[in-house]
Amino acid sequence: MNINIGDILTMKKLHPCGSKDWEVLRIGADFRLKCVGCGRLVMLPRIKAEKATKKINGEKPCL
Repeated sequence: MNINIGDILTMKKLHPCGSKDWEVLRIGADFRLKCVGCGRLVMLPRIKAEKATKKINGEKPCL
């Protein structure tokens, strides 16, 4: 998978806040992800994050 910093990932399962979208903050052996809905930060191993990803939405639009 070609995932870059700033991409928004749509996951297969909902986060408890109700959002499926996560922003990529760091890539490497582990991914640091930020929930778009509530702002929660998590670290996931690359393999687990890639399996859980349903769609890559590209970069977050600038406001």
